[in-house]
Amino acid sequence: MLVTCEPTDGSTTCDGEDTAMAERSGRVDTEAHKAAGSSWITVIIAFAANVAVAIAKTIAAGMTGSAALVAEAAHSWADAGNEVFLLIAERKAARPADASHPLGYGREAYVWSMFAAFGIFTVGSAVSIWHGFQSLFVDEADSDYTVGYIVLAISAVLEGFSFLQSVRQSRRRAAQLRQPTLRYVLKGSNPTLRAVFAEDAAALIGLVIAFLAMFLHQITGIAAFDAIGSILVGVLLGIVAIVLIDRNRRYLVGENVTPHIRDMILTDLLADKDIVEVTYLHVEFVGSGKVFVVAAVDLVGDAKESELAVRLRTVERHLEEHPMVEEIILTPAAPGEKALVPAKGSGQ
Repeated sequence: MLVTCEPTDGSTTCDGEDTAMAERSGRVDTEAHKAAGSSWITVIIAFAANVAVAIAKTIAAGMTGSAALVAEAAHSWADAGNEVFLLIAERKAARPADASHPLGYGREAYVWSMFAAFGIFTVGSAVSIWHGFQSLFVDEADSDYTVGYIVLAISAVLEGFSFLQSVRQSRRRAAQLRQPTLRYVLKGSNPTLRAVFAEDAAALIGLVIAFLAMFLHQITGIAAFDAIGSILVGVLLGIVAIVLIDRNRRYLVGENVTPHIRDMILTDLLADKDIVEVTYLHVEFVGSGKVFVVAAVDLVGDAKESELAVRLRTVERHLEEHPMVEEIILTPAAPGEKALVPAKGSGQ
């Protein structure tokens, strides 16, 4: 069974968890499409902002010779390139399931988001740190601080606009799931939103670092402050990249759902009139907001093997009428197996 859900730290939940599966189908399906559209808009806005900022920073870095601005230019070019990977991730993950990929292409998003994270690490972090260390041992000419400050101000406006878009989308989805925004971003299953949010947040922090580095260089005349600013920007990008790589890795290898979402799915299964008990339940994320479910169930009454198979298929077809359900695999429970019971207070 493939259903739409969102994991969060300690309390993973599905959209509309307070109502039964059939009752929430239309609203959740609509919200899923809205979320997908919002992700596209968020990534495109981030791409446009990063390209504009990267061009401005590159020109300013050439005019001022500031190591911190060179690091920021590399940062913005890395982010712009990463948005291309994120757009590819959104497009490929949206492909419908087919014979070769019966569970869909949802995990493609984590692969391409992983490439984007590697881009942050190599182009952004490594280049910034390398250039910073080089600048420590080279005498810098006096910088045109006015140009640098103007570019940093323009960059802050553009990056801030992009960041607000990602914050708005995150807050909207987090509110639907009744979760704190930051927890939803860090622990949720949407890799493109997490990447844009993290990149924009890092960009704004990087601008503050670059401003302080230039300001200290200006008032003290010590060029090392500028070089240290470049190194700090690189370290910041390295931390962001490692966090993003780790989150994508977790989903690629099969992120476990929390007990809450497992109990909610179990409650939905037990709500079916033909199911007496569930003795086995496997739930695994297969994409952004999607989980694959395999269950062993005991049906009402006693039936021969051929009749049992027909009844199982009937139950599967019934549950597959739900717009979020792509595929269900139900198997008969072996006699004597312990029945699974939802945790108290979970589910409906």
